[in-house]
Amino acid sequence: MPNTIIGNIDDGMKEMLSDLTNFFGKRRNNKPAFGDDITARMVVTHASVQDKADEPHKKEGRVVCELVVTEDMLNGGGSVHGGCSAFLIDMCSTLSLIIFSHVPSVSQSLNIVYHSPAGLGEKLRIVNTTMTVGARAMSARTEIWNDTHHRLVASGVHIKMQPSAPKL
Repeated sequence: MPNTIIGNIDDGMKEMLSDLTNFFGKRRNNKPAFGDDITARMVVTHASVQDKADEPHKKEGRVVCELVVTEDMLNGGGSVHGGCSAFLIDMCSTLSLIIFSHVPSVSQSLNIVYHSPAGLGEKLRIVNTTMTVGARAMSARTEIWNDTHHRLVASGVHIKMQPSAPKL
């Protein structure tokens, strides 16, 4: 539902963000890929390009996603698995970079800090903001918030780069 996404990006981009499974593309041979079920449940609630708070002469992309924690996201202790947090940071930070630069990219580095647990049925709010967008490299910051208990679950910095041309 593109009309449920608030923010100043154009309606075409809102339409694409309203179906994240399709947005991230068809999988090889139409077979399910890692995280498809989680991606299908994520909802983008905000997407904008705005002035940077600390550097008003520069812009930043901002995307906010929401997701309820389900069984397939848990570790043996009953809280969100660290690998799932990494997946969320990877996918969601990419959204903020795409709405800002419209440039395809691949991961170069992902640095994560785990702050507190989130359990089954709790609502996550994933806030993603671009940091830098250069000619070849770009970076975004992500915070995964537990909206149920109002605490930070994980934070991360994702560095991406434009892919090299394939060698024949």
